[in-house]
Amino acid sequence: MKKPCTVLFQGDSITDGNRGRDKDLNHILGHSYAYIIGAKLGNDFAHLKPTFINRGVSGDRVSDLYARWNEDAISLKPDVISLLVGVNDAWRQMSGEPSGATDRFERAYRHLLEETKEVLPNTKLVLCEPFILNTGATAEKWTEWKRLVGRYQDTVRQLAEEFGAVFVPLQEAFDAATEKADASYWLWDGVHPTAAGHDLIAKRWLEVVERSGLWD
Repeated sequence: MKKPCTVLFQGDSITDGNRGRDKDLNHILGHSYAYIIGAKLGNDFAHLKPTFINRGVSGDRVSDLYARWNEDAISLKPDVISLLVGVNDAWRQMSGEPSGATDRFERAYRHLLEETKEVLPNTKLVLCEPFILNTGATAEKWTEWKRLVGRYQDTVRQLAEEFGAVFVPLQEAFDAATEKADASYWLWDGVHPTAAGHDLIAKRWLEVVERSGLWD
């Protein structure tokens, strides 16, 4: 990081991390990977006073993100937008909820990126790969979960390439982590990270973003 910048973290409950909704700086970033990343970069680059914003909302699908994108992304004019989303799109379909009757993941994700590129052409994008492990909520229909989320993972990877975004692969990191401890140690219900899981995301994010030259 060579100049002051604003980094916006967006997504669902994994990003939300019970973040604050007021100006209390002790809780504003929540307790997700966004907090860990903001803490490290904020300390390392304190002389630049970077700003970190968390606008993740628990339960959001990509279409929900798109509905609030003007208020919670465009109007903030961030220098970097980091996006992690997808598990709720899968969950609504896997549980047969009416809101999951059609799969809008790729369509809504593309709209979101197109609009961002059009309105904020200089904002850099970091797209994080959605992930799951075989435990808890995903275990009963694991094959179906893996197939659906695998499709989302391919979509995010392809969109990152198409829109010139940094792609942060996470599934492989979580798979490798299960060699050290069982799946529920990292994702307690197969979807939502524990503290260790959030640290894994943060370390992978920092490693990939640093290597990408995003801060140059």
